[in-house]
Amino acid sequence: MNTQPSPPATAPLDFKVVIPARYGSTRLPGKPLLQIAGKPMIQHVVERALQSGAAEVVVATDDARVVAACAAFGTQAQLTAAEHHSGSDRIAEVIAQRGWAADTVVVNLQGDEPCMPPALIDQVVRNLVGHGAQMATLAYPIADAQTLFDPHVVKVVIDNAGNALYFSRAPLPWHRDEFMGKRTHLPTSVTFLRHLGLYAYRAGFLQRYVGWAPSPLELAESLEQLRVLWHGERIQVGVALVEPGAGVDTAHDLQRVIALLGG
Repeated sequence: MNTQPSPPATAPLDFKVVIPARYGSTRLPGKPLLQIAGKPMIQHVVERALQSGAAEVVVATDDARVVAACAAFGTQAQLTAAEHHSGSDRIAEVIAQRGWAADTVVVNLQGDEPCMPPALIDQVVRNLVGHGAQMATLAYPIADAQTLFDPHVVKVVIDNAGNALYFSRAPLPWHRDEFMGKRTHLPTSVTFLRHLGLYAYRAGFLQRYVGWAPSPLELAESLEQLRVLWHGERIQVGVALVEPGAGVDTAHDLQRVIALLGG
């Protein structure tokens, strides 16, 4: 397995960050505006994006309240169609409306990642550019069996060049001999990787991607990145150089992040 880091951080790269921020979250309604350490969550995410060296940061949302909140702390936000099914669709609308060139590097930083290390945003961009890929993402080693067998944690398997072979909610790769008995520890003969929901694309590639119909594997796993593999395209996966921060999917996650950020 190729676990080599991305090309060394030298000259700054020109890239944009778009942050999809849907107000109508099922589990946490109004999630982008939930308060953490005296700021709405979306402001923490924007600050992480700015610290990465992005040339431009845009919040893509479905609600005017998020647009107003972003304006209050000096960040541009764009109101996008309410019917979008994914953050990728929302970002594609931003690209189209702003007329970004096909070779523009765009990072998809999810709006519920207030603890995302800026170094990882920089890394995924360098991974994309350094490997000549159209799409790149990151993963991080899994350290315990509970995480591996958790269906809410997405796993990724890569080849020896760092290209994604498959993403799944199931424990992958399946270690036949070890997992026939108790599943309380991880075998040391293989590295299990947790996928991080951070992507970099070329704008033209993303515009092509959103025109493809959802694939059967994508629908089965509820993982939109499988659409890319279904159509024979490559996703470059780098192993994160620093540990990723906690995201916010549930009320419990929110309390944990509030504690971490001093709220």
